Amino acid sequence: MASSVKRERQLARERYERQQARRQQLAARRRRRQQVGAVVLALLLVIGGVVALGLFLSGDDDSTVATKGDSDPAATASGSPTPSPSATDGAGCSYSKTETAAAKDVGLPTYDVAKADSYKKPFTATIATDQGDITIEMAADKAPCTTNSFRHLATSKYFDGTSCHRLTTANILVLQCGDPTGSGAGGPGYQFAEENKPTEAADNYPEGTVAMANAGAGTNGSQFFLVYGDTTLPPDYTIFGTITEGLDVVKMVAKAGSDNANADGDGKPLQPITIDRVRIGKA
Repeated sequence: MASSVKRERQLARERYERQQARRQQLAARRRRRQQVGAVVLALLLVIGGVVALGLFLSGDDDSTVATKGDSDPAATASGSPTPSPSATDGAGCSYSKTETAAAKDVGLPTYDVAKADSYKKPFTATIATDQGDITIEMAADKAPCTTNSFRHLATSKYFDGTSCHRLTTANILVLQCGDPTGSGAGGPGYQFAEENKPTEAADNYPEGTVAMANAGAGTNGSQFFLVYGDTTLPPDYTIFGTITEGLDVVKMVAKAGSDNANADGDGKPLQPITIDRVRIGKA
């Protein structure tokens, strides 16, 4: 019996790893398409510039040319374009923009390195859903970059009105949320690295754990999962909180099962669950 359970867990882990690998492949394809699109756009701009220059030299263009005294609002005093910030750094935290556009653009989290200790202070997050509230004790002391990002998304109303889009019910027992598109492919337009990962062990993501989903190292964004039964996974996912109230809500959704739409047996919850808002409070 023990060997049978061990084998089921191994198969579940392999299934989950295949799913994550597919997500990484899809993300890579999107990046390649965007890169090709950027090259094509650059070529079109070059061709358009050559055509415009030809028209100007021939005298066929009615447009005027900036004269002395005109200013360029996009240039600095030195004549260089004003740079746009793409990341927030400090004390190990770095939030960098992704090539994929945000599903709901709320900007980057702020991080003041001079106040690094303040990001480690305990707090709670209550996920108010149409099925009931789920309260999480945030592990800010162990995962300050992740909890800071989650707080930013919550207070920016990023999660408001979003559905939990994925339910797994075989050995890996998780409900996944945090994508405004409901497709599993959406994110906040930025990413950051892992922290507070568990060790390689049985049930290393125990019941009540809240952890980040990702599509490979350093790709944490907005998607997270709620563990409603002891689960064994590769130690690749940041643990950033523990459910203290409302685990019964997650289990109720899980009990209804999924539509098994994915090839490996999981899918959308048959009992839909939507996040109305996320309230941030004191521990």
